[in-house]
Amino acid sequence: MQPAAQSTRPKSSVRAGAQRFWQRVTEGLEVHQLWSQFEKDARSSYRLYSTGLAERTEGEKGVHRGWAVAKALFWAIIEKLSPARRVLLLLALILLFFPAGGFNYEGKAGRVSFQLNLQIWGGLLMFIVLLLELADRVVMKRDLEIAKDIQTWLLPGAPLQIPGYQIAYATRPANTVAGDYYDVILRPGQAPGDDRVLFVVADVAGKSIPAAMLMATFQASLRTLSSSRASLADLIAGLNRYACSNSLGGGRFTTAFLAELDPATGSMACINAGHNAPILRRASGAVERLEAGGIPMGIFEDASYPVETIRLGDGDNLVIFTDGVVEAINSKGDEFGEPELIQLLNRRASSAPSELLRGLLQELDAFVGNTPQHDDMTCLLLKRG
Repeated sequence: MQPAAQSTRPKSSVRAGAQRFWQRVTEGLEVHQLWSQFEKDARSSYRLYSTGLAERTEGEKGVHRGWAVAKALFWAIIEKLSPARRVLLLLALILLFFPAGGFNYEGKAGRVSFQLNLQIWGGLLMFIVLLLELADRVVMKRDLEIAKDIQTWLLPGAPLQIPGYQIAYATRPANTVAGDYYDVILRPGQAPGDDRVLFVVADVAGKSIPAAMLMATFQASLRTLSSSRASLADLIAGLNRYACSNSLGGGRFTTAFLAELDPATGSMACINAGHNAPILRRASGAVERLEAGGIPMGIFEDASYPVETIRLGDGDNLVIFTDGVVEAINSKGDEFGEPELIQLLNRRASSAPSELLRGLLQELDAFVGNTPQHDDMTCLLLKRG
């Protein structure tokens, strides 16, 4: 019996080693989770490479269209590489089409023949290109993770505690870093002890690193200006002047909704700078949209922004969001839409903002599935009572 026991140990050791290897490769994800991740990555890659494909193949039909699509995809892929890597890739593809090659040499010692498997060399060159691209991706991912950590530090942590009010917020970047911004700031009022609470949700035009950098400058200028006792109108005028000085001639504008709350009375001064109109659902069930304001910041330095004043009553819900929420798309290309958001708000009007936000995110997840999103999603909820 002893030899049999010894023979089972290597098998169990190999099995355990294979399990550890698989766990390390998959990071503990199940097969369906891996497939879901692959499907999402494939959709994102196709969207990247197929941009402008319809225009480049317009007018082609039948076999000619298939050839035009293949050619357009080939150039879309190869143009993403550096010139040196393009040459390596092309050479690898050429070698992969030749199963073998060689030459003969006649010398004094006789005839010498050399045979090479060119497909092996083609595969090796492909592997080298892959390693070079992987090295770039690792460096870029590390830098993006650092940028993400910095951006997270710029955003508020736990919601500000205001007696008689409940606050919840969340953001989901379309990429590693986002161009959306939200904040809740306690700022001094016109008189001592008359503090106000500033709510801000903004969306910088663009995505990823450029938008994130502008978001950081917007946050810095907002924090600086909000520390003064300036009115809300003066505050947004200063933000607009700063945005115009960094907008590249209006090409990098910022939409925003700003609201200053007097917690004692529930009075709230609001300005909408070209942003999605927030939804105010009264306790009675009536729905109002907060649209008063002006154009996005960063376009005209002398733009005016009228102030709208509302009053929050007990049980009123205010939902401030960016367009990434209502324009979230599923695999069919359908948008989530504002009607769905209002219906969710009606169904869960009695819930706390944290529960309402959790329900919204769950419905968005179920709606979009594995479809990559083209914009960041940010939502801030405020409820009185």
